[in-house]
Amino acid sequence: MGDLPIDMIWWISAVELPVIGALVMMIWRTRRESEETARHLREMVETRTSQLREALSGFKLEVAKTYASHHDMSDLEARLVGHLLRIEAKLDKTALKTEAIRAETTRLYD
Repeated sequence: MGDLPIDMIWWISAVELPVIGALVMMIWRTRRESEETARHLREMVETRTSQLREALSGFKLEVAKTYASHHDMSDLEARLVGHLLRIEAKLDKTALKTEAIRAETTRLYD
């Protein structure tokens, strides 16, 4: 210790050692807090994943209960097509009648 002056020894012991100790404590606290945060986030993700799986399972069950079979959909399509064809036929008749009336009116006034 004879090589270092007293001011340097005092500076190291009075200032630098407490600062280094504080930095070490700050690093240790930051690491501990980040580990706790990571653990909390991991637990939250696992909880949310579990909730989503349960919700998806419930949704699948509901879909399975209300699912329409292919046969039912074919029957519905046939009924709709039948109704649409009847409507189309009525519209065709109405169009023909309108055309006839228009032709008659044009013939009378010309």
